[in-house]
Amino acid sequence: MKKTLGTMMVAGIVVLLTATFSFAEYAAAGVGSFPYFQLGCLIVGGMTIISLKHKFERMYTNEAVGAFALYTVLVALFTNPVIDAIRGMVG
Repeated sequence: MKKTLGTMMVAGIVVLLTATFSFAEYAAAGVGSFPYFQLGCLIVGGMTIISLKHKFERMYTNEAVGAFALYTVLVALFTNPVIDAIRGMVG
């Protein structure tokens, strides 16, 4: 039961972080330049972390959530709106 509960919690956090990423990118870029590839990478990475959490009992829930949060930030850094904002600040 504890294993299933932890996996469900990680799955919920993955869905929430993916939805937040999607909303932020839609608000920043709009429909025309939405980063579908990065969204796909985020979904595949989330499913991978969920399956690893389900397979290995010794993986803590906090570790899985933290790894996915850092992965989400990494994916978000390499989208066009963020790169354009960094260019604007630097140049």
